[in-house]
Amino acid sequence: MIPFKTLDMGALSMEIRFDAYVISDEKAKLKVETILSFLARSYWADKRVETAIRRSIETSHCYGVYEGEKQIAFARVVTDYATVYYLCDVFVDEAYRGQGIGKRLVDAIVNSEELKGLSGLLGTRDAHGLYEQYGFAREPEKMMRRRPVS
Repeated sequence: MIPFKTLDMGALSMEIRFDAYVISDEKAKLKVETILSFLARSYWADKRVETAIRRSIETSHCYGVYEGEKQIAFARVVTDYATVYYLCDVFVDEAYRGQGIGKRLVDAIVNSEELKGLSGLLGTRDAHGLYEQYGFAREPEKMMRRRPVS
């Protein structure tokens, strides 16, 4: 039998400064109300209930981009830290788009030490070009989805 070792991912911390912004994966910095507000306006999460969003934040590796204390972007990673990660809930506040903030955020995530060597997955309706710049490829014939049963 192979012994199981608990992996404490909470010990890892990342902070990247660029221009007037900071990318951080420190959960204490997250502005949950900002995240809830944006996801309520998104096409992919507008039907999620608040309790589900809060739980997803608690149980995922989350990244925020900040201008001072104001959170202006967010992304969430679901992973086993061994084989695969799922990048989701990526957003940049509308007022900050077009400045390369989303690119910096995605670059920080896909090149992070904890995700090195893992396969990445994501779903998008309108940002294929962005993610293709970071090695993601469209594979429509491979993916399947199971929706929750009520």
